[in-house]
This record gives sequence, C-alpha cells and structure tokens, in this order.
Amino acid sequence: MLSFDVNLSILFTGLPLLERPGAAAKAGFDAVEMWWPFDGPVPAEEQMEALKAAIRDAGVRLVALNFDAGDMAKGERGLLSLPDGAARFQANVDVAVRLAADLGCRVLNALYGNGPGADRSLAVANLRRAADAAGQIGATVVVEALNSHENPKYPITSSQAAFDVIDDVGRDNVAFLADLYHLHRMGEDVLRLIDTAAHRFGHVQVADDPGRGHPGSGRMPYPEIFTRLEAAGYRGHVGLEYRHEGPGAFEWRNR
Repeated sequence: MLSFDVNLSILFTGLPLLERPGAAAKAGFDAVEMWWPFDGPVPAEEQMEALKAAIRDAGVRLVALNFDAGDMAKGERGLLSLPDGAARFQANVDVAVRLAADLGCRVLNALYGNGPGADRSLAVANLRRAADAAGQIGATVVVEALNSHENPKYPITSSQAAFDVIDDVGRDNVAFLADLYHLHRMGEDVLRLIDTAAHRFGHVQVADDPGRGHPGSGRMPYPEIFTRLEAAGYRGHVGLEYRHEGPGAFEWRNR
C-alpha cells in the first residue's frame, strides 16, 4: 500500500509554517515534506530548533526536504548549476543534511537551477558533494525535472535529461524525483515511465494536470498510476504537492 505525505510548502499555506505539521497530523497524515523553509542557506539556530520542535510535537515525520533553491517566490529554481549560486549551495549542504539527520529525513531534493548560464560540470560536482554528505546519514539526493511551461529557464525538463545528470554524478545515492505532474505536462507517458524506470525513483510527487490540483481534478489516470507504482515495487512516500484552497483538500483519498 502506498504511503502519502503532505508538502507543507504548497498545502496549509494559510497557516504559519510552524502550525502546518499539526494541521497535517489532524488531516490524518503521519509524514510531511517541504521545500527549504528558510530565507537563506544557514538559518539561525533557534529557527531550526523551532521547526524541529513543531514537527516532533505534531507526531509526524519529515520524509523529504529541499536543499536551498534560492528565492522560489521570485522564480529561482535551484543553485546546483549556477556559478554565482555555488557558494550559497555549498554553505547549505551540511546545514540541510544536519536538519535531515535530526528529523530522520532520508530524501534531499537538489534543484538544478535556471539557465542560461547553467553549468553542467558544476552541477555534477555539487551533486557529488551533496551526495557524499547525505550518504553519511544514509540519505538519497534526488534530481527533479520541471515543466518548461511554468519554468521556461529550467534546463532539466524530462526524465531522460534527469537520468543523464544522475548517471554523470556516479553516486549510488543519487536518484530521480519523479514529479508526475511536471512530466505529464511535458508530454511524457507517466504509466510507461513507472513500468520501466520505477527502480530509479528516489521519491514521487503528484498533482493533476491541468490545474495542479488534487488527483482526480484533472485528466491524469491517478487510480492506474497508483496501482502501477505499487506493482512496480515503489516503497517510498508519494508527496502531495498540489494546490488547493478551502476544505476538502484530501477527500479524493476516500473515493
């Protein structure tokens, strides 16, 4: 049976961050994930402690966390490949890994960074650094493909492009973050991808297309997608990374 978690960076956003783990627990979830939740790569220690306390007090587990990806609200999508972002990314690696270690999180997402100016060799070197640090706590670093409709400057827009980067890194603990919404928007056959490449998935995220709403709100075949993920032997969490306003965000799970 698949295990679902709530992405606190896109759901429950009407609440302060420190109240969202409790909201997830009240909604029936025992696991959460999030983008990098702080303004900079190295937050104040009291901010880290407050977040850890909120997650622990809610009785949920953090199962996936982004490395610092720059200013997401302004359209930045990672630092891996950016010469002017390398120092910021590197400053964040040990901090993010320590936070993950303290909370038992074993998936860390490293967004590639927008082009032009994206440097593939720099991205590979930064991924190796991140993977080596994550490996010390038994964690996996994942690489994500985004759709170009919403992220026109992002170079990694297909599963194959992500696999190519992962292969260049050459670390056993670097895998693919299969965000099925982004892949479907780019025209990929997500059912075939699951059937042929689920063994390369380090994490899965879902939203429906069009609209990026909950499963069942668009045209993606989510009942079959979930069946195929189970049949393929995927045992990680499935992150709910969709947009929803008002009540009923999770009613689709009871249908």
